[in-house]
Amino acid sequence: MKLFSNTVSTLEHALNYSSAKQKVISQNIANVDTPNYKAKDVSFKAVLQEVTGQSFQAKRSDARHYEFTSRASSLPGVAGKPNVNYNENGNSVDLDKEMADLATNQIYYNALTERINGKFNSLQTVIRGGK
Repeated sequence: MKLFSNTVSTLEHALNYSSAKQKVISQNIANVDTPNYKAKDVSFKAVLQEVTGQSFQAKRSDARHYEFTSRASSLPGVAGKPNVNYNENGNSVDLDKEMADLATNQIYYNALTERINGKFNSLQTVIRGGK
């Protein structure tokens, strides 16, 4: 018998994704003035593949189409953007975009924590016998 539903497991994986995204955004903001630093981003697709254990590939209708690949990183789903430059020093961090991503991720994280708290409160109510 499973103690927790799949919802709690799914929320846990979503919190891990949000945490990884927060770390990457923080690294990008911290390196905004570092010459030749290339901004990174967390790929939802790569994180989903890791969690589900399934491999998803885009179907190419022509051999000339590009394959979808990502670069390896210590965090799951993190990929760099190698061919983008926003500054004359080779840095590819767009501070406005990073701050917007930070705010979006914070809202996502807050929604997840509220949902998981609701799940645990429901369990607590059941354990107490509805009191």
